[in-house]
Amino acid sequence: MCGESLKLRGGRPYYGHVLGVLLLETRFPRVPGDVGNAESYPFPVLFKVVRGATIKRVVKEADRSLLEPFLEAALEIEPYVKAITTSCGFLVLFQDELASKLRVPVFTSSLLMVPLVQRLVGGKVGIVTADSSSLTERHLEAAGIAGGVYIKGLENKPEFSRAILGNSEDMDVGRVEEEVVKASKELVEQHPDVKALVFECHNLSPFSKSVQRETGLPVFDFISFAKFVYSAVVKQSWSWER
Repeated sequence: MCGESLKLRGGRPYYGHVLGVLLLETRFPRVPGDVGNAESYPFPVLFKVVRGATIKRVVKEADRSLLEPFLEAALEIEPYVKAITTSCGFLVLFQDELASKLRVPVFTSSLLMVPLVQRLVGGKVGIVTADSSSLTERHLEAAGIAGGVYIKGLENKPEFSRAILGNSEDMDVGRVEEEVVKASKELVEQHPDVKALVFECHNLSPFSKSVQRETGLPVFDFISFAKFVYSAVVKQSWSWER
């Protein structure tokens, strides 16, 4: 580089982010591995909280009026990132609208992986979700899922329900891990033909290794998906390249 001319163009307040993450307005702890913890990513991320996007409105109510705030937030951070995602798999309902309005790739939900995983394993896929009572056919259709899945919810697991669905400021991470592992094992025991697991909830990635160890199955989570998209928007350099 010595002696070479290096010309740069500015015009932005900050640089270097790869992934933009649209966050629900929450207060529960986010441990490493969680979508909302920057340590979860091996690349720079830019967080943007969507005001008014509560767990109740997104998960329980599937509130369509939130589409505009999410679109506005996405357009605000789009110039600074190479791809955009969200912090909740239930936002798959906004996938088509957001993707059609933005110039960068958008992946709103881990559920988008399910059709691919079904092809990869050639069989049934188990979905572990934050709330099975709220995960409807509309969500599955929006993700391109046409059957071939079993669903297990965490809404009846005490600590997960209290801390995450209840949006508490404290959480017993060990208990949540136990509950996620137990729910995953219950799903597999009830449906022995399951060949892989997909975590709908973007808060479950911290527990993927424990679930894989206990079930022996491939586990596809949000961080898996984020790394996949990253590999498409930031290509690896090879030794022969200059």
